[in-house]
Amino acid sequence: MSDAAADPSAIVSTVALTQRFGSTVAIDALDVCMRPGITGLVGANGAGKTTLLSALLGLRPPTSGSATVLGLDPRSQGAALRAKVGFAPERDVLPDEMRAVDFVRHLAQVRGLPRSEARTRSSDSLWLVGLGEERTRTLGTMSTGQRQRVKLAQAIASDPELVLLDEPTSGLDPTQRSEMLTLIGEISSEYSVSVVLSSHLLEEVERVCDHIVALDAGHLVADGPIEELIGDGDGITLELVDIAEPAGTVDVVESTLRLGGIEVERVGTTLRLGGSDPDELSDRVRDAVADAGARIRRLEARRRTLADLFEVSAV
Repeated sequence: MSDAAADPSAIVSTVALTQRFGSTVAIDALDVCMRPGITGLVGANGAGKTTLLSALLGLRPPTSGSATVLGLDPRSQGAALRAKVGFAPERDVLPDEMRAVDFVRHLAQVRGLPRSEARTRSSDSLWLVGLGEERTRTLGTMSTGQRQRVKLAQAIASDPELVLLDEPTSGLDPTQRSEMLTLIGEISSEYSVSVVLSSHLLEEVERVCDHIVALDAGHLVADGPIEELIGDGDGITLELVDIAEPAGTVDVVESTLRLGGIEVERVGTTLRLGGSDPDELSDRVRDAVADAGARIRRLEARRRTLADLFEVSAV
């Protein structure tokens, strides 16, 4: 459990935060502590991520418990808080008839920027997210990827201290997702903006985040620095070159290791190995590969993943 109330470095903290909708408990007595950097808010759809973001913004008062964001109480200081926080919702709520630059400028003014400064910042933020040339286009003529970038641009235009992004890669193809994650990382690093990135895709969170808060059906699964929570796992990942001669080398290596009592999980030409002392495991892998005449493409210590954390919590 996080000592949320006692950490002065926390940008977001909650204590016993609970949100009910009738008989449904969306968030259950949640104690979390988010520090500067990029925090991944991860969990399956329906885990409570969007409900938590709404509570942190002061848009929905919790049933019980408390939250603090940038030292402010969302329930009593919501307006002041939202002036310091950028937010990009998951839902596609962009007005099709507005130009991108006008939309971003309008929301910057809503957050308190003077009109002239909002105009400058709207243009700058659209250039920053790669839409400088398209900034005068109407939103209805933009692709899904461009619209996601517009949502990011409006979230950062008012120079916030914290940005909350709800599923920012939703609807994007793999290349667009990679570009969006790179962009988020660069913005956070270069402009010292803390980010809470909500996602149901574990690999996204592992790639870009410094910390994680993992939720499952409103319950806290994990909370802390990602390197501490994942770290090194037990075992080895062995990827072999798929060669025709000698025939079936991957099969031979797999069979040899299984017969020797090694735990083997195979995906294509990659074997995830465990169930033995690391030094002994390395020796037996070396011998099995040599005996089979196989060639190694990759051999490394296996790392735990966020998926492993969810599996442990379900036991």
